[in-house]
Amino acid sequence: MTAQASQVPTDDGWQAGLQLGFRAAGRRTLLAERRRHGPLAVQRPFYPEGDVCHVYLLHPPGGVVGGDVLAIDIRLEAAARALITTPGATKFYRSAGRLARQTQTLRVEDGAVLEWLPQENILFPGAEVALETRVELQGDARLALWEIQCLGRPTNDEGFDEGHLDSRLTILRDDVPLVLERLRVDAGNRFRRSLMAGFAVSATLLISHAQTAEVEACRDLLYSGDTDHAGASLVDGILIVRYLGNSTERARGLFTEIWQRLRPATLGRAASTPRIWAT
Repeated sequence: MTAQASQVPTDDGWQAGLQLGFRAAGRRTLLAERRRHGPLAVQRPFYPEGDVCHVYLLHPPGGVVGGDVLAIDIRLEAAARALITTPGATKFYRSAGRLARQTQTLRVEDGAVLEWLPQENILFPGAEVALETRVELQGDARLALWEIQCLGRPTNDEGFDEGHLDSRLTILRDDVPLVLERLRVDAGNRFRRSLMAGFAVSATLLISHAQTAEVEACRDLLYSGDTDHAGASLVDGILIVRYLGNSTERARGLFTEIWQRLRPATLGRAASTPRIWAT
Protein backbone atom coordinates (compact mmCIF):
# COMPACT_ATOMS: atom_id res chain seq x y z
CA MET A 1 0.00 0.00 0.00
CA THR A 2 1.41 3.40 -0.91
CA ALA A 3 1.57 6.20 1.64
CA GLN A 4 -1.00 8.17 -0.33
CA ALA A 5 -3.42 5.27 -0.63
CA SER A 6 -3.17 4.51 3.06
CA GLN A 7 -4.60 7.95 3.87
CA VAL A 8 -7.90 7.26 2.09
CA PRO A 9 -10.63 5.63 4.19
CA THR A 10 -12.44 2.62 2.75
CA ASP A 11 -16.21 2.33 2.64
CA ASP A 12 -15.90 0.46 5.93
CA GLY A 13 -13.93 3.21 7.67
CA TRP A 14 -10.30 3.99 8.44
CA GLN A 15 -7.96 1.01 8.69
CA ALA A 16 -4.95 2.22 10.67
CA GLY A 17 -1.95 0.53 12.25
CA LEU A 18 1.14 1.64 14.15
CA GLN A 19 4.14 -0.47 15.20
CA LEU A 20 6.82 0.97 17.46
CA GLY A 21 9.97 -0.72 18.70
CA PHE A 22 12.21 0.69 21.46
CA ARG A 23 15.82 -0.31 22.05
CA ALA A 24 18.32 0.63 24.75
CA ALA A 25 21.45 2.09 23.14
CA GLY A 26 24.17 3.59 25.28
CA ARG A 27 22.71 6.11 27.69
CA ARG A 28 19.25 6.44 26.14
CA THR A 29 16.39 4.47 24.64
CA LEU A 30 15.90 4.85 20.90
CA LEU A 31 12.71 4.63 18.90
CA ALA A 32 14.38 2.04 16.68
CA GLU A 33 11.36 0.84 14.73
CA ARG A 34 8.43 2.82 13.39
CA ARG A 35 5.93 1.44 10.90
CA ARG A 36 2.52 2.87 10.16
CA HIS A 37 -0.38 2.87 7.78
CA GLY A 38 -3.48 5.02 7.86
CA PRO A 39 -4.06 7.88 10.29
CA LEU A 40 -1.85 6.85 13.20
CA ALA A 41 1.53 8.46 13.81
CA VAL A 42 3.99 9.65 16.44
CA GLN A 43 5.86 12.89 16.95
CA ARG A 44 9.63 12.83 17.25
CA PRO A 45 10.80 11.37 20.56
CA PHE A 46 11.52 13.68 23.50
CA TYR A 47 14.15 13.12 26.20
CA PRO A 48 13.26 15.35 29.17
CA GLU A 49 14.89 12.80 31.51
CA GLY A 50 17.95 12.16 29.38
CA ASP A 51 17.47 8.43 28.82
CA VAL A 52 13.72 7.70 28.92
CA CYS A 53 12.09 7.99 25.49
CA HIS A 54 8.87 10.06 25.67
CA VAL A 55 6.54 9.56 22.69
CA TYR A 56 3.17 11.13 21.82
CA LEU A 57 0.70 9.08 19.77
CA LEU A 58 -1.28 11.05 17.19
CA HIS A 59 -4.59 10.30 15.47
CA PRO A 60 -4.97 13.17 12.95
CA PRO A 61 -8.69 12.64 12.12
CA GLY A 62 -9.50 13.70 15.67
CA GLY A 63 -12.07 10.99 16.31
CA VAL A 64 -13.08 7.39 15.68
CA VAL A 65 -16.32 6.38 13.97
CA GLY A 66 -18.13 3.14 13.25
CA GLY A 67 -16.13 0.93 10.90
CA ASP A 68 -12.75 2.33 11.94
CA VAL A 69 -10.10 -0.17 13.03
CA LEU A 70 -7.02 1.06 14.92
CA ALA A 71 -4.26 -1.40 15.80
CA ILE A 72 -1.29 -0.33 17.94
CA ASP A 73 1.67 -2.64 18.57
CA ILE A 74 4.45 -1.58 20.96
CA ARG A 75 7.60 -3.53 21.83
CA LEU A 76 10.31 -2.66 24.32
CA GLU A 77 13.51 -4.64 24.12
CA ALA A 78 15.49 -5.54 27.24
CA ALA A 79 16.47 -2.54 29.39
CA ALA A 80 14.55 -0.03 27.22
CA ARG A 81 12.51 2.71 28.96
CA ALA A 82 9.60 4.48 27.27
CA LEU A 83 6.74 6.74 28.33
CA ILE A 84 3.88 6.88 25.83
CA THR A 85 0.92 9.24 26.00
CA THR A 86 -1.49 11.16 23.76
CA PRO A 87 -1.93 14.91 23.27
CA GLY A 88 -5.67 14.74 23.94
CA ALA A 89 -8.67 12.52 24.47
CA THR A 90 -9.65 9.87 21.94
CA LYS A 91 -13.23 10.51 20.86
CA PHE A 92 -15.53 7.73 19.67
CA TYR A 93 -18.43 9.26 17.78
CA ARG A 94 -22.01 8.12 17.24
CA SER A 95 -22.24 5.09 14.97
CA ALA A 96 -24.79 4.25 12.31
CA GLY A 97 -24.56 0.65 13.53
CA ARG A 98 -21.01 -0.38 12.70
CA LEU A 99 -18.47 -1.18 15.36
CA ALA A 100 -15.34 0.89 15.98
CA ARG A 101 -12.36 -1.21 17.14
CA GLN A 102 -9.11 -0.28 18.84
CA THR A 103 -6.56 -2.92 19.85
CA GLN A 104 -3.32 -2.28 21.73
CA THR A 105 -0.64 -4.94 22.18
CA LEU A 106 2.22 -3.95 24.48
CA ARG A 107 5.25 -6.26 24.79
CA VAL A 108 7.84 -5.47 27.46
CA GLU A 109 10.99 -7.58 27.67
CA ASP A 110 12.99 -8.40 30.79
CA GLY A 111 14.42 -5.31 32.48
CA ALA A 112 12.44 -2.85 30.35
CA VAL A 113 10.06 -0.22 31.73
CA LEU A 114 6.87 0.91 29.94
CA GLU A 115 4.66 3.76 31.08
CA TRP A 116 1.44 3.70 29.04
CA LEU A 117 -0.44 6.84 30.05
CA PRO A 118 -2.91 7.93 27.35
CA GLN A 119 -5.53 10.55 27.96
CA GLU A 120 -9.13 9.46 28.25
CA ASN A 121 -11.49 7.76 25.81
CA ILE A 122 -14.75 9.66 25.37
CA LEU A 123 -17.68 7.65 24.03
CA PHE A 124 -20.33 9.90 22.53
CA PRO A 125 -23.95 8.77 22.89
CA GLY A 126 -24.64 6.18 20.21
CA ALA A 127 -21.03 4.97 19.89
CA GLU A 128 -20.46 1.26 19.26
CA VAL A 129 -16.97 0.46 20.53
CA ALA A 130 -14.72 -2.55 21.17
CA LEU A 131 -11.44 -1.87 22.99
CA GLU A 132 -8.74 -4.38 23.84
CA THR A 133 -5.42 -3.84 25.61
CA ARG A 134 -3.04 -6.77 26.02
CA VAL A 135 0.22 -6.39 27.96
CA GLU A 136 2.88 -9.11 27.80
CA LEU A 137 5.57 -8.69 30.47
CA GLN A 138 8.70 -10.82 30.52
CA GLY A 139 10.97 -11.49 33.48
CA ASP A 140 11.42 -8.35 35.59
CA ALA A 141 9.69 -5.96 33.17
CA ARG A 142 8.02 -3.00 34.88
CA LEU A 143 4.75 -1.29 33.99
CA ALA A 144 2.63 1.74 34.76
CA LEU A 145 -0.64 1.89 32.85
CA TRP A 146 -3.93 3.67 33.06
CA GLU A 147 -7.21 3.53 31.17
CA ILE A 148 -9.97 6.12 31.52
CA GLN A 149 -13.38 5.57 29.93
CA CYS A 150 -15.98 8.35 29.80
CA LEU A 151 -19.47 7.24 28.76
CA GLY A 152 -21.34 10.19 27.28
CA ARG A 153 -20.36 13.79 27.88
CA PRO A 154 -21.25 14.68 31.47
CA THR A 155 -19.94 18.24 31.11
CA ASN A 156 -22.66 18.77 28.46
CA ASP A 157 -25.28 16.80 30.40
CA GLU A 158 -25.25 14.12 27.68
CA GLY A 159 -25.68 10.62 29.06
CA PHE A 160 -24.70 7.39 27.34
CA ASP A 161 -28.33 6.51 26.61
CA GLU A 162 -27.50 4.82 23.29
CA GLY A 163 -24.57 2.66 22.27
CA HIS A 164 -22.33 -0.14 23.52
CA LEU A 165 -18.85 -0.61 24.98
CA ASP A 166 -16.88 -3.83 25.26
CA SER A 167 -13.51 -3.11 26.89
CA ARG A 168 -10.92 -5.80 27.75
CA LEU A 169 -7.65 -5.55 29.65
CA THR A 170 -5.20 -8.44 29.88
CA ILE A 171 -1.84 -8.34 31.67
CA LEU A 172 0.46 -11.36 31.68
CA ARG A 173 3.94 -12.00 33.02
CA ASP A 174 5.82 -14.86 31.35
CA ASP A 175 2.46 -15.99 29.90
CA VAL A 176 0.87 -16.21 33.36
CA PRO A 177 -2.27 -14.03 33.72
CA LEU A 178 -2.01 -11.32 36.37
CA VAL A 179 -4.99 -9.16 35.46
CA LEU A 180 -8.00 -10.16 33.35
CA GLU A 181 -10.77 -7.59 33.17
CA ARG A 182 -13.74 -6.90 30.97
CA LEU A 183 -16.19 -4.02 31.07
CA ARG A 184 -19.33 -4.47 28.98
CA VAL A 185 -21.83 -1.64 28.92
CA ASP A 186 -25.02 -1.66 26.88
CA ALA A 187 -26.86 1.64 27.17
CA GLY A 188 -30.15 -0.19 26.82
CA ASN A 189 -29.37 -2.68 29.60
CA ARG A 190 -31.34 -2.00 32.76
CA PHE A 191 -28.36 -3.19 34.85
CA ARG A 192 -26.07 -0.43 33.61
CA ARG A 193 -26.92 1.88 36.50
CA SER A 194 -25.94 -0.83 38.95
CA LEU A 195 -22.76 -1.62 37.01
CA MET A 196 -21.38 1.93 37.23
CA ALA A 197 -23.63 3.29 39.96
CA GLY A 198 -24.98 5.86 37.51
CA PHE A 199 -21.55 7.47 37.01
CA ALA A 200 -20.10 8.33 33.63
CA VAL A 201 -16.36 7.80 34.20
CA SER A 202 -14.66 4.52 35.01
CA ALA A 203 -10.86 4.46 35.28
CA THR A 204 -8.10 2.06 36.31
CA LEU A 205 -4.44 2.65 37.15
CA LEU A 206 -1.97 -0.22 37.46
CA ILE A 207 1.63 -0.02 38.68
CA SER A 208 3.84 -3.10 38.92
CA HIS A 209 6.48 -3.91 41.56
CA ALA A 210 4.34 -2.43 44.32
CA GLN A 211 4.16 -3.55 47.94
CA THR A 212 1.95 -2.77 50.89
CA ALA A 213 3.98 0.38 51.53
CA GLU A 214 2.97 1.74 48.11
CA VAL A 215 -0.70 1.10 48.83
CA GLU A 216 -0.37 2.97 52.11
CA ALA A 217 1.56 5.78 50.42
CA CYS A 218 -1.41 6.66 48.22
CA ARG A 219 -4.17 6.17 50.80
CA ASP A 220 -4.43 9.86 51.64
CA LEU A 221 -5.04 10.66 47.95
CA LEU A 222 -8.07 8.36 47.75
CA TYR A 223 -11.59 9.41 48.54
CA SER A 224 -15.24 8.43 48.53
CA GLY A 225 -18.10 10.87 48.35
CA ASP A 226 -21.29 11.78 46.54
CA THR A 227 -19.60 12.58 43.22
CA ASP A 228 -16.38 10.52 43.15
CA HIS A 229 -15.07 7.26 44.55
CA ALA A 230 -11.52 5.86 44.49
CA GLY A 231 -9.86 2.87 46.11
CA ALA A 232 -6.66 0.83 45.90
CA SER A 233 -5.72 -2.82 46.22
CA LEU A 234 -2.62 -4.98 45.74
CA VAL A 235 -2.77 -8.09 43.54
CA ASP A 236 0.34 -10.17 42.80
CA GLY A 237 2.63 -7.18 43.18
CA ILE A 238 0.46 -4.88 41.06
CA LEU A 239 -1.12 -1.82 42.63
CA ILE A 240 -4.62 -1.39 41.22
CA VAL A 241 -6.35 1.95 41.73
CA ARG A 242 -9.92 2.42 40.58
CA TYR A 243 -11.88 5.61 40.07
CA LEU A 244 -15.62 5.97 39.57
CA GLY A 245 -17.18 9.38 39.12
CA ASN A 246 -18.18 12.03 36.61
CA SER A 247 -14.92 13.84 35.85
CA THR A 248 -12.10 12.71 33.57
CA GLU A 249 -10.10 15.67 34.85
CA ARG A 250 -10.34 14.47 38.45
CA ALA A 251 -9.53 10.90 37.40
CA ARG A 252 -6.41 12.02 35.53
CA GLY A 253 -5.44 14.32 38.38
CA LEU A 254 -5.70 11.52 40.93
CA PHE A 255 -3.77 9.04 38.79
CA THR A 256 -1.07 11.60 38.02
CA GLU A 257 -0.55 12.32 41.73
CA ILE A 258 -0.29 8.62 42.55
CA TRP A 259 2.08 7.97 39.62
CA GLN A 260 4.28 10.89 40.68
CA ARG A 261 4.38 9.73 44.28
CA LEU A 262 5.11 6.05 43.56
CA ARG A 263 7.34 6.26 40.49
CA PRO A 264 10.62 6.40 42.46
CA ALA A 265 9.85 3.26 44.48
CA THR A 266 8.24 1.18 41.73
CA LEU A 267 9.89 2.37 38.50
CA GLY A 268 13.18 3.60 39.88
CA ARG A 269 13.16 7.36 39.24
CA ALA A 270 11.42 10.62 40.07
CA ALA A 271 8.44 11.59 37.94
CA SER A 272 8.88 13.71 34.83
CA THR A 273 5.48 14.90 33.68
CA PRO A 274 5.01 15.10 29.89
CA ARG A 275 4.78 18.72 28.78
CA ILE A 276 1.83 17.94 26.52
CA TRP A 277 -0.39 17.45 29.59
CA ALA A 278 -0.03 21.12 30.44
CA THR A 279 -1.31 22.37 27.05
